[in-house]
Amino acid sequence: MQLRQLPKAFRYLCAAGVLVGAVLPALAQVEATGAPPEVKGWRLETVTDALPRAWGMAWLPDGRMLVTGKEGSLHLVAGKQVTEVPIEGLPKLMTSGQGGLLDIALHPADKGGKVRVYMTMANGTSSENRTILVQGVFDGRKVSGVKTLFQASPSKSGGQHFGSRIAWLPDGTLLMSIGDGGNPPQRVGNMLARDQAQNLGSHNGSILRLTADGKAAPGNPLASKSGALPEIWSYGHRNIQGLTVDPEGRVWASEHGPRGGDEINRIEGGKNYGWPLQSFGLDYSSREPIGKHSVPGMVDPLVVWAPSPAPSGLAWYTGSAFPQWRGSLFSGSLAGEDLRRIAFDKDGKAVRQEKLDIGARVRDVRQGPDGQLYVLTDEDTSRLLRIVPGKS
Repeated sequence: MQLRQLPKAFRYLCAAGVLVGAVLPALAQVEATGAPPEVKGWRLETVTDALPRAWGMAWLPDGRMLVTGKEGSLHLVAGKQVTEVPIEGLPKLMTSGQGGLLDIALHPADKGGKVRVYMTMANGTSSENRTILVQGVFDGRKVSGVKTLFQASPSKSGGQHFGSRIAWLPDGTLLMSIGDGGNPPQRVGNMLARDQAQNLGSHNGSILRLTADGKAAPGNPLASKSGALPEIWSYGHRNIQGLTVDPEGRVWASEHGPRGGDEINRIEGGKNYGWPLQSFGLDYSSREPIGKHSVPGMVDPLVVWAPSPAPSGLAWYTGSAFPQWRGSLFSGSLAGEDLRRIAFDKDGKAVRQEKLDIGARVRDVRQGPDGQLYVLTDEDTSRLLRIVPGKS
């Protein structure tokens, strides 16, 4: 049964944020559509309101933070003080459309002194571009020695769907999400860009697993498959802009769908997540469904949102400030201007949603080393916000 075909009473429960599977076991893998109910008992503190079009954030070993700016800047946040950090040797940055300087992560083994900084970015021109991974060294004042570790292939045109988040796995390898390349009429070679997500000979529309040097990580599950690129870890993705690893080493991702069909997935190596053959989204032009809701052999999403909140950053909460939130996933929302809290049962199925109204487009959410949740807003001058207990 399709979700839109459910009786009115079931659709009402969907809008309330209650898992459909709690009422109808056949749909236990699919979360309700619509905005979930609001949660109270929290408030926002402004850490700083002086970050130019912020995109990603990462904490240094001493507790300070590095924040990327989409237009190519990097900023050091120490308390309320914000200082621009020079980047020496950054490759040609494409900033049109959704392109720009995107996510940032630090090598987990670097605990002091010079720190290796990893960033994803859109590189190239409007007619020929791709998502790349670069690395430099931060010495406390500047990032120098920037080099390109990896670039997605094939190149694409236009300013859509670069991804891109990065996350470290417990084994020291790095995950990097790559968008499918864009909506029709965007093309890659003789294919629609979105069809690249089912092409194992293309990095577009996949999550890659790389070594710290940007090479294909040993043991990648698709490397031995004929025609498959060895860096691919999972595929069938549209545009992942939220990626996190929980304390048990499980990988979670949030993914943009077209006109509805935004998803939360638990990612496992070697699996196909369906796009564009499997989707709850609609074509932008025709408004017709894209693919089927479920396809044998492909992974069904844990959560589906329609209409689209436009998910962004992702965080797994383990802090002590809100004990009732421990073990929950927090997804930022651009269009919804909120955070979505998703609670899971012991089997990893979503059982409840709530939202925290932020009142601005949310670009990223992370848990800091102090156990608090931090939010970056998506504005010309972005704010860094901290969520603390109190009256909302």
